[in-house]
Amino acid sequence: MADNTEQYEWIVKIKENLEILFATSPNVFIAGDLLWYPVQDKKITGPVAPDIMVVFGRPKGRRGSYKQWQEDNIAPQVVFEILSPSNSLEEMERKLLFYQRYGVEEYYLYDPDSHNFQGWLRQEGLLSSIPEIKGWVSPRLNIRFDLREDGLEIYSLDGQKFLISIELSQRLEQERLKAERLAEYIRSLGIDPDTL
Repeated sequence: MADNTEQYEWIVKIKENLEILFATSPNVFIAGDLLWYPVQDKKITGPVAPDIMVVFGRPKGRRGSYKQWQEDNIAPQVVFEILSPSNSLEEMERKLLFYQRYGVEEYYLYDPDSHNFQGWLRQEGLLSSIPEIKGWVSPRLNIRFDLREDGLEIYSLDGQKFLISIELSQRLEQERLKAERLAEYIRSLGIDPDTL
């Protein structure tokens, strides 16, 4: 779970914008901070709760945890981790090994304090570091990562920037006001906009 407000804001921002992006895709399950059990064997190290995980091929819906053997044995294909000061290097190395072992295809790690952003892509069965992450487009999610001096920006391929809730609300309000002005203009021309 997030242990500071900035980490939490990033988790929510990525998770909720992915929910919006895949809202019409019934078989894309997205979760934040949900325990993932890859196998039923109690002897494995874990479970792990990725900050955000995306699973293609599984229906949306509520879950108490993600038990892979009950989900057609489909592993999350994409995971995100947002670093906080309490995350140790050892912990993050363990997570990388866990994701490597259990089939994650894309793994992204962002530190909002240092603006360090890293990614790994499964190639020939192994998670390999993505050498040039700036401008990288996720093969699974079709989103672009733009790393700037002041931090990370994420965009859908249609150019829509990932926004926090307040920014999304402000954008909706601006669009509502624009629609009202347009309707007033159409009425001034003697046309009822509701009949269009």
